[in-house]
Amino acid sequence: MGQVNLTVGGRVHRIACEDGQEEHVEALGVRFEGAINELRGALGEIGDQRLMVMAGILMTDRLDEVERRLRQGEQEIRDLKESRLDSASRMESLGDSFAGVIEDAAARIERMADRVRGLGEPDEAEA
Repeated sequence: MGQVNLTVGGRVHRIACEDGQEEHVEALGVRFEGAINELRGALGEIGDQRLMVMAGILMTDRLDEVERRLRQGEQEIRDLKESRLDSASRMESLGDSFAGVIEDAAARIERMADRVRGLGEPDEAEA
C-alpha cells in the first residue's frame, strides 16, 4: 500500500493510497490546498477546522457543478442519438417513397411507350 505526505493548511498529513496512485493523490492534495488558500485569501484566518469545512464545501460545490454539466452533456448526447435515429428513419421512409415514385413513373413511361409503338403499327384491318 502506498503512502503520500500531503501538506494541507500548513500541516503535513500522511495519507494511505493504493500502489500506483501516489501521484494522483498528491495532485488532489495540491488542489485541495489551493482551495484552502483561496478561502484563506478571501476570508482571512477563520480557524483551521472552519477553513477545512468550508474548503470541503467549496470542493463539493465544484464537484456538484461538474456532475450537473456531465448529466446535461449526457442528456444532450441521448437527444442527439434519438434525433439521429429519427432522421435515419425519415431518410429510409423518404427513400422508400422516392423508389415508389420512380417505379410509378417508370411504369407510366412504359405504358406511354407501348401506346406510341402501337400508333406506329398498322391496324390489322389495314393489313
